[in-house]
Amino acid sequence: MPWDERYSLGVADMDATHREFVAMADALLVASDDEFPGLFAQLREHTRLHFEHEGRLMKACRFPAIGEHNSEHLRVLGELAHFGRSVAAGRLTLARDYVRALPDWFATHLATMDAALAARLKGAQQA
Repeated sequence: MPWDERYSLGVADMDATHREFVAMADALLVASDDEFPGLFAQLREHTRLHFEHEGRLMKACRFPAIGEHNSEHLRVLGELAHFGRSVAAGRLTLARDYVRALPDWFATHLATMDAALAARLKGAQQA
């Protein structure tokens, strides 16, 4: 899932965080079994911080769909925690399957929830 400029939302900090997420997901896709656990833990922590930041942005701009967006974040964090426990126990297969599905999830989340948040943020900056 290499970075594609079509992923850019025009909000610098969101775009930078998304670039980092894509780079981490890419690294996981090709990671050896020895590298995978550490990289998965890094992705999980990055995603936690990423979602916390987006949560603050949503509150700051009074984003109308904050409930739905936060619920999606909680779902993904729960999945990362679940697969993280498997990875910690040395079971990588299902976590690798999950990572292979991340590009599709990311593209959908970006085009829907994150794009709506970015539009709201840009509108708030112009007001």
